[in-house]
Amino acid sequence: MQPDLPNILETAFDVPDFSRNPAAPMSHRPRILLLYGSLRERSYSRFATEEAARLLEAFGAETRIFNPAGLPLPDSAPVDHEKVGELRELSAWSEGQVWCSPERHGAMTGIMKAQIDWIPLSIGALRPTQGKTLAVMQVSGGSQSFNAVNQLRILGRWMRMITIPNQSSVARAYEQFDEAGRMKPSSYYDRIVDVAEELVKFTLLTRQHSSYLTDRYSERKEHADILQERLSLQRAT
Repeated sequence: MQPDLPNILETAFDVPDFSRNPAAPMSHRPRILLLYGSLRERSYSRFATEEAARLLEAFGAETRIFNPAGLPLPDSAPVDHEKVGELRELSAWSEGQVWCSPERHGAMTGIMKAQIDWIPLSIGALRPTQGKTLAVMQVSGGSQSFNAVNQLRILGRWMRMITIPNQSSVARAYEQFDEAGRMKPSSYYDRIVDVAEELVKFTLLTRQHSSYLTDRYSERKEHADILQERLSLQRAT
């Protein structure tokens, strides 16, 4: 039996009607990019990511899932590689992200890390992740663990993202999904509902203020020093 989205939403927060006032700051749905860390045909991290995407859509978000198949290893291809460009464009498009990795050898997978490594902290004047919200999730083959989500939190902080408090860790993932890849009703599924709902809330609260929240003294000082140096050079010439 599949989880019933309408029943879940009966107890959820009121999803804003983004069509009421197109000129309002919240006139478009929150834009969420989802990344997963496995290339297996029956990938439980992809299944969990797809469940999160369904829930995010039900909570009013617009979602896109990046398929990591064909993404080269970091530094093994030029930045104009098709898959690298796709990933960076999606990151720039997004206002929030979901990172979901299997736990392999007590850590996130290399596929997950490679995707994050292809999104640098800055591309010229553009900061592809700074100020965006982030939710972290993991799936495990054995008992419940939090190694991957803990590592993803460290990366989220390094990428200057607003990582929400809630997270999901699905233990014995091979038991949690049916043959069609849909997640069975369980406390693990309920936690993914919590994560999706909280991510939408945090994105709605912060997306209009991310530039203010991430404005830093050290960067303002550095920018002022660069401007002063340029002025000095202009006067000298």
